Amino acid sequence: MAVNTLQPVLSGGPEPDYQMGLDLLAHQRREHTIQIVKVAIVWVVLIATIFFFLMQTRFDPKYMVQHANFVLVGMVWTVYVSLVSILIATILALLGALGRLSSSAIAQGVSGLYVSVIRGTPLLIQIYLIYLGLPMIGQQLVISGHPTLGNLFTLSAIQSGILALSLNYGAYMTEIFRAGIQSISFGQREAAVSIGMTSWQTMRRVILPQAVRIIIPDIGNQFIAMQKDSALVSIMGIWEITYRANRLARVDTKFMEMFLLAAAMYWFLTIISSWLEGRLEKRLAHAYER
Repeated sequence: MAVNTLQPVLSGGPEPDYQMGLDLLAHQRREHTIQIVKVAIVWVVLIATIFFFLMQTRFDPKYMVQHANFVLVGMVWTVYVSLVSILIATILALLGALGRLSSSAIAQGVSGLYVSVIRGTPLLIQIYLIYLGLPMIGQQLVISGHPTLGNLFTLSAIQSGILALSLNYGAYMTEIFRAGIQSISFGQREAAVSIGMTSWQTMRRVILPQAVRIIIPDIGNQFIAMQKDSALVSIMGIWEITYRANRLARVDTKFMEMFLLAAAMYWFLTIISSWLEGRLEKRLAHAYER
């Protein structure tokens, strides 16, 4: 009889708690979905309000639609310049961080001066120096009888833009890499040394793989910012989004239409990049858990 009395409790006891947990989870999901819908409605209302006020002026949305493809082609160059620049900037940042953490006075001095100068000057000035200043040095080297070396200082607009963005963001990302590397506990370094690993092996196999998980979100944020700052390379005549929008705006005096179109394209790139960054973070998190 004791067994029969306890059997319903043993078989049915956990089920109410389990069902309650499922109900709570479903309720939270519904609340989250409702909140997303509410926020979306607010967005739609705000955008519609802005559009309504624009329509009270001479704003011409048809002009935007007619020339959207022309500006859209520039997105290819924007993404290309940003991708190449972030890759080079990542390498520079890693080297800069290792230099800042090095015990060598030369390494610390070079990396410290690089970070200080680049972070202390505007990106626009850096673009001018690279695109207009370096060729002057190249001309002097050619005159001095070093044509091969002199030609290396004469860069195309694309090369100048990539170099400027890489140097600029590499300096800012140096501090991100340094903080990520220093966040790994010193005990792991000691453990690696105790089993016979060299300093380079410890950095490559133990420190960097863990630091990358911490650094990835910041690199993603830097890439998103770089896509917007790439608009500055338009001053060199690179046919990216801003240059193409500005070209049409000046011809037909449609500044509001064209620059709003350009802004929408940058916004779209930002949304896509943020989504990809989130997917990468989740993938790295799952890989680390396994």
